[in-house]
Amino acid sequence: MKIAMIGTGYVGLVSGVCFSDFGHEVVCVDKDPAKLDMLRAGQVPIYEPGLQELMARNMESGRLHFSSDLPAAVSEADAVFIAVGTPARRGDGHADLTYVFAAAEEIAHAIDDYTVVVTKSTVPVGTNRQVQEIIARANPQADFDVASNPEFLREGAAIDDFMRPDRVVVGVQHERAAEVMGEIYRPLFLRDFPIVTTDLESAEMIKYAANAFLATKITFINEIAALCERVGADVKLVSKGIGLDNRIGNKFLHAGPGFGGSCFPKDTKALARIGQEHGVSMQITETVIKLNDDIKRRMVEKVTDLCGGTVNGKTIAVLGVTFKPNTDDMRDSPSLTIVPALVGGGAHVRVVDPHGRREGEALLPGVQWLENAYEAAENADAAVILTEWNEFRALDLSRLAGVMATARLADLRNIYNRGDAEAAGFIAYVGVGRR
Repeated sequence: MKIAMIGTGYVGLVSGVCFSDFGHEVVCVDKDPAKLDMLRAGQVPIYEPGLQELMARNMESGRLHFSSDLPAAVSEADAVFIAVGTPARRGDGHADLTYVFAAAEEIAHAIDDYTVVVTKSTVPVGTNRQVQEIIARANPQADFDVASNPEFLREGAAIDDFMRPDRVVVGVQHERAAEVMGEIYRPLFLRDFPIVTTDLESAEMIKYAANAFLATKITFINEIAALCERVGADVKLVSKGIGLDNRIGNKFLHAGPGFGGSCFPKDTKALARIGQEHGVSMQITETVIKLNDDIKRRMVEKVTDLCGGTVNGKTIAVLGVTFKPNTDDMRDSPSLTIVPALVGGGAHVRVVDPHGRREGEALLPGVQWLENAYEAAENADAAVILTEWNEFRALDLSRLAGVMATARLADLRNIYNRGDAEAAGFIAYVGVGRR
């Protein structure tokens, strides 16, 4: 199959590369000349393990190309995927569909033969119908179908998620479109990965419902963690105890500083907004949004209490600022709330992150960037673990405590425990939801 991927952001680039590895001929389209130059040189503009190597292999095979010529790519394609950004709109939290609708307009004028136009971007329910209307209005003679194919990629594990998915969701109106989508995903079908075929609206809703549920699960265990601290329970044991129930499962039950990233914050806000527009109060989702903000502020209080009630004049080493490990993504990371609050409280903040500096320098003004945890902790009054990168999971705690002016550790990812920290020389330790 010939595929045009409109947009080379996270979703578009990963999807385009993986489709080419399925054996399809893929043209990834973008308007940014600098990004295209980088991609054509075999360099990826994001950090995603394994992506650069997979991209290079498929470029060498001749199946993967990068272009700014949207009309040419679309006119040759059997399927055109829209994978442009849908950021939360300022003011109301609704998904901004400007780029989606602009792409649909351009695609309409370039369609020659029968084409399936597939929305890969996360979009509110009803968007695919609007895309269909835009294309039909712009080019009444166009022979096309619209399909919804939401992505479920975890940053840091995106290639594995694409190649070995829990499920693939495809929303279509007609059998002809279903056949094209079936051919595109044939390599997964042959290996018995579930392909869920639905109507357009159900496919759109599945994406939002899945992310809202996972965000709720994270927020639930963080709320339980707060109660554990008051009653003397250990949230890690509680998580294990409830996670062994097959009806609950153990995923997304790790207490911490709240969720962030490119999906959960904007998708929960968008779902709440969709509910408002249709007269359905999404009370659970709205509460999750509020509680997640509260959790981040509670982390600031933890660090402040650890430092004796004030961070003014204290030197604090912050280990990790991306929203999760194995990504350089800073979008809605808890660090964007916690670090500025520490700086605003008068702390001198030193930051270490394996891949967060490129975005983080602009987003976290007033901090000092260093290369490793021990350098950052030298003569510091406290160390704060914000992101569970592997290098922070394997710290020499005795060495870390030994270089600090006052050995205090705020382990906001519960990597270590109080006994190990105290044995290593820390005079104070605080986790999340633990004794």
